[in-house]
Amino acid sequence: MTTVAAYAAPAAKAPLERTTIERREVGEFDVLIDIKFAGICHSDIHQAREGWGEAIFPMVPGHEIAGIVTEVGSGVTKFQLGDRAGVGCMVDSCRECENCKAGLEQYCVKGNIQTYNGIGVDGTPTYGGYSTHIVVDENYTLRIPEGISLDEAAPLLCAGITTYSPLKHWNAGPGKKVAVLGMGGLGHMGVKIAHALGAEVTVLSQSLRKKDDGLKMGADHYYATSDPKTFQELAGTFDIILSTVSAPLDFGAYLSLLKSDGALVNVGAPEEPISLNLFTLIMGRKTLAGSGIGGIQETQEMLDFCAEHGLGAEIELITASEINDAYERVLASDVRYRFVIDTATI
Repeated sequence: MTTVAAYAAPAAKAPLERTTIERREVGEFDVLIDIKFAGICHSDIHQAREGWGEAIFPMVPGHEIAGIVTEVGSGVTKFQLGDRAGVGCMVDSCRECENCKAGLEQYCVKGNIQTYNGIGVDGTPTYGGYSTHIVVDENYTLRIPEGISLDEAAPLLCAGITTYSPLKHWNAGPGKKVAVLGMGGLGHMGVKIAHALGAEVTVLSQSLRKKDDGLKMGADHYYATSDPKTFQELAGTFDIILSTVSAPLDFGAYLSLLKSDGALVNVGAPEEPISLNLFTLIMGRKTLAGSGIGGIQETQEMLDFCAEHGLGAEIELITASEINDAYERVLASDVRYRFVIDTATI
């Protein structure tokens, strides 16, 4: 075991503080990554505050990890010393179920092993990217292409793949009208990716205060959802609505914006259950769907796609001592558009 520095929540809702954790020795198929940058995802806050249910403490959040490979196991073939590497939301899965064999490890029937707030194959808790180093099996480690800087690449390991996967699955592209609901850490990547895929992109945001940003990132249109006229004007418009918000919504109102056979796909996860009048689905053969992250192969495809199109996250780089303030600012929607921790400050 190797002791490394980290920032952890000692208990639910407690402020994060500097501490040390143990990382396993590098095994035959493992890589050791010297973490350079770690993104802050809203799901880090949900889990550190037990918004999604009981969690494991102390918790070291962080599943948007970018760094450099500094050691490889004897059986590793995919990475060499000095390679740029990333780790997303999972670090292992059963590898044997139908989904794992199909490259859908994110939907592993037995449940994938989360990068943090999970239990590893050795029975010990997993700790995430708010730390200086991490040891990960090479099969769950991503190559970060040269075309993206490491700090802007880190959020792609969650925000990038969480938007890329459903946009690809529901065939966003030329001739399709895509709305991105919410212009935050996930939403801004959804806009960039949907635009790069060739879709006509509309942002639906509470207000117009981020309109200039949205248009610069590739949106063709920008509407305020606080304006009732928006729902009249856009009724029956979209093939796909990608909802990135984690607040409860009037789903009936948003389903009314879909064309027949359109899909409202949720990647943001409210903590509360929702209610729905099923006629909003029945009339128009509409789909209310959800999507998780992507499998390892698709995540690599997303990174290569982003490098090819010059897409990185819009980030605000912070020091580790600013993590707790950053959490409050995320909750206040006061970030453009992703906080990234410079892990050299841990």
